[in-house]
Amino acid sequence: MHITDLHPTHRLQHWLQKNRLLLLRFLVVAGALLGSVAFALYGLSLKLTLLVVATPVVLVGTAVLLRWPPLGFVLLIVASHVFKMEVIYVIGTAAVLASGLTALWLFDMAIIKRQFSMVKSRTTAPLFLFVLVTILAFINGQLPWYPVTPAPLNGQFGGILILVISVAVYLMVANQVRDERWLMAIVFMFILVGAGMIFGRMIPFTLRLVMMVYSQQVASGGMFWTWIVPLSFTQAVFNKTLHIRWRAALMAVTLGALYISLGPARAWVSGWLPPLVALMVALWVGMPRQAFMATLFGGLAVLTQIQSLMDNLLYIGDNSYSETTRLEAWRIIGEIVKISPLLGLGPANYSYYTQLFPILGWYVQFNSHNQYVDIVAQTGILGLICILWFAWEILRLAWRLHQIVPKGGFLEAYVYGTLGGIVATFAAGMLGDWFLPYVYNATIRAMRTSLLPWIFMGGLVAIEQMLLARKEASGQVASGK
Repeated sequence: MHITDLHPTHRLQHWLQKNRLLLLRFLVVAGALLGSVAFALYGLSLKLTLLVVATPVVLVGTAVLLRWPPLGFVLLIVASHVFKMEVIYVIGTAAVLASGLTALWLFDMAIIKRQFSMVKSRTTAPLFLFVLVTILAFINGQLPWYPVTPAPLNGQFGGILILVISVAVYLMVANQVRDERWLMAIVFMFILVGAGMIFGRMIPFTLRLVMMVYSQQVASGGMFWTWIVPLSFTQAVFNKTLHIRWRAALMAVTLGALYISLGPARAWVSGWLPPLVALMVALWVGMPRQAFMATLFGGLAVLTQIQSLMDNLLYIGDNSYSETTRLEAWRIIGEIVKISPLLGLGPANYSYYTQLFPILGWYVQFNSHNQYVDIVAQTGILGLICILWFAWEILRLAWRLHQIVPKGGFLEAYVYGTLGGIVATFAAGMLGDWFLPYVYNATIRAMRTSLLPWIFMGGLVAIEQMLLARKEASGQVASGK
């Protein structure tokens, strides 16, 4: 059938697909011309100058990202770590960029390809249900559960944005990364920018430079430390395709991160406990004999210093006070949520109800500092079930992949590191709202690091699809097709 015989809508779709780059070039030129006209009409204001400069850059960037979507995740990691300025302060750079990538992905499917398609994975169903539960919880949260005003709508929408964009980033990585080289670019860019901060903090005369370049949310983001350790360690140990000097450099990153978290920052449990969990899980999966010896001698060392370690864990900094208040906060929030256990009180709302319940004698607003208590308070038991279901499915996928992934290369190291990172991420949820930040605690700007687990977990689905594609290709070759 000739193209002229198609329905007008189909002809438009065909034309968009065939002339996508031509259309985007036109948009770039048109944007530059319009910006120039605006510049001439309104004069030399700073905001307008930035707008004139930004318009063609954004349009060119759009064209590039439509051509190479995985590049967006590399840029997201770089901007989240080393672009200190917030594009929109109340939202944050990471959330703005992730939202833009999501919008571009939907635009590509709806307008250019005219086809909404998702990879088949057991991990996606609980996340789609979680988004649905979040929307229902928001509607449910508009009911007058308590005689006080709930969170303002901008806070509630911020809570929804955090939950939905985190899921969207996972789905985008799963669906858009089709080449091992892109996954390598994402991982090694993360390790590279992370190494800059780690070694910069260790060298006295570069500390000021690090503080000028890197966002504070990176150093204080538990997920940065949780993922930099296992990913750098497993690439150093299991990726035998790398030259020995690069493997040594990667091991130096691991040791540097552990030095900071176990040394100067040892009072911050979320900075050293999850990375150690991730490291031990990766070691047990990839090198069980060595892991057994490390666990044995490490356990003996801990037993000989148990009193000193407990003193440091419980009484250094404000850990003792934090433990007491957290336990009381969890109990009170449990009482608050009893009024709507299935769907919770809606995103961001529960903090405004806590002032009705005294904590240690004080009538104040507070939050739980616990990921799972936050999830129940905002989206109820149904939301928690969805997250636990997803955790089970992603761990199953990681375990299955570690058994079938090609040995000795990047993918094996990635799966081992991600498996450790997943266990540590969900364990870290007991220490704070690390992988789904609470809008009134870590805030939406914490997505600079909270998106990391969603990116790397999405990479597991991408690997699953790569292996399936290779299997199908080898089957076709074997059959002579």
